[in-house]
Amino acid sequence: MAKSYVEITESINRGIVALRNEVPDPLAGFSALAKGAMKSGALPEATKELIALAIGVAGHCDGCIGFHAKALVRLGVPRAQVMEALAVAVYMGGGPSLMYAAEAVHALDEFEARASGAAPG
Repeated sequence: MAKSYVEITESINRGIVALRNEVPDPLAGFSALAKGAMKSGALPEATKELIALAIGVAGHCDGCIGFHAKALVRLGVPRAQVMEALAVAVYMGGGPSLMYAAEAVHALDEFEARASGAAPG
């Protein structure tokens, strides 16, 4: 059965909420780090999300793939740009990254379908 990146991100979010409730200070620090790192500056937010997705692929992180694919869809980043970023991730990470790049394509498809109201395909 294929992974559902919608379900993966929703499940992780529930865990993050629990962590935030029980250890708020470290999670507030992480949140501030994420916001500071991802806001537009010399690099636009979309470029930073492409980098984050590529690192998620290279790091074999399903949650990272899900969250950053979702953000790229939200930002309206063209699919061609995502595919090129995935190609760089595969180049840098070899075969294991190719497997996770394929997973990133599934995540992108799922979030694009959800955003358009269509069934993933």
